[in-house]
Amino acid sequence: MTIRVLVADDQDIVRAGLTIILDAQPGIEVVAQAADGREAVRLARRLRPDVCLLDIRMPDVDGIEATRQLAGPDVEDPLAVVVITTFDLDEYVHGALKAGARGFLLKDAGPALLTQAVQAAAHGDALIAPSITARLLATFAQTAGSPPAQPLEPLTSREEEVLIPVAQGRTNSEIADELHISLSTVKTHLAALMRKLDARNRVEIAMWAYETGRIKT
Repeated sequence: MTIRVLVADDQDIVRAGLTIILDAQPGIEVVAQAADGREAVRLARRLRPDVCLLDIRMPDVDGIEATRQLAGPDVEDPLAVVVITTFDLDEYVHGALKAGARGFLLKDAGPALLTQAVQAAAHGDALIAPSITARLLATFAQTAGSPPAQPLEPLTSREEEVLIPVAQGRTNSEIADELHISLSTVKTHLAALMRKLDARNRVEIAMWAYETGRIKT
């Protein structure tokens, strides 16, 4: 099944480069390009791509607002959004994740990581690269203005065990191998974590883990 991607970036050369990289990957097709957030939202709503790859800094409507309009908590049928940025300590990344982005990348991440992020988002997952996302989440956890929300129900000991590798960027398969449980069991615990933490995806689970001090860098 081909993963349909929308690429939005206000720099022509970056947008073209991302498109070339993604189109060269088997099973991925760039179906639209946008030069700003407003155009990205319009095209995304019309074409319903599997993944929207959005630059965080764009004119008119920026990546955060575009993410909120496409994947925010009030969106009835949200799209998968991956944010891409130049700076690994960009102050807007936290806002983008809160707005509903499933993950983010640096523009120099390379074809392999870019492909992994798109594939993960298309399959309802999120790429959380330990070398980038972990440091960012920890930074924003330290500067968060409000205390983290308490879970709707206490986490079980196994859910706590699954929570840590999720926040560290492990895939479901890696978590299954690490904890010696089945893939379906991992998915069951992930679903429970999302319900109890009122999280929409793995990124929000990871953010909660950092905000509560369960993961430290």
